[in-house]
Amino acid sequence: YKLQDIYVATAVLMAATVVQTGIIYALDRRLQTMHKVTLVLVLVFGVLTLFLQDERFIKWKPTVLYGSMALVLAVALWGWGKNFLHMLLGSQLQLPKAVWNRLTVAWVGYFVFMAAINGYVAAYFSTEDWVNFKLWGYIFPVLFIVGQGLYIARYLSASEEPSATKPPHD
Repeated sequence: YKLQDIYVATAVLMAATVVQTGIIYALDRRLQTMHKVTLVLVLVFGVLTLFLQDERFIKWKPTVLYGSMALVLAVALWGWGKNFLHMLLGSQLQLPKAVWNRLTVAWVGYFVFMAAINGYVAAYFSTEDWVNFKLWGYIFPVLFIVGQGLYIARYLSASEEPSATKPPHD
C-alpha cells in the first residue's frame, strides 16, 4: 500500500497467500482446514476488492468478517452445542471441554472487539489512517494470542505429564 496503492497491496496479499499455501502443501503434503479457509477467504475477498474498486468495501470487510466469525462461534456454541474451535484445533491441543468453551467465549469477545474497533476507524477515519491502524493494530491479535497461550499453558503441561500407567521413556 505504501509503495503503490491498496489494490496492488491486495493483489500482492493474494499472491503471497497462494505461495504460502503451496509451500505448506509441499512440506506437509496436506492442508489443514484453517489453511484452506484462509486461502478461500483471501482469494474471494481479494477478487471482490479488485472487482469493486471501492475503498468503503475494503475498510468495512474486516468488520463484517470479524462480526460473522463471532456470530458463527457464538451460535455454534450456545445454539447448537458445538465448539468449532475444538473441532478445528482439538487434534493439535488436548484441553478439557470447559477450557475449550472458555476459549471460544474469549474468541467471540475478541472478534466483537475487533469488529467494533475496525468499524469505528472505517467510519471516522481516512483510508490512509485505516491502513495505518491495520498495520499498528496488529498489537491486538498479538496480545490476544499471547494471553490465550498463557491461559492454556497450565492445561497443556498438566495433560502432557506421563500417567502412572505409562512406563517412563528412556
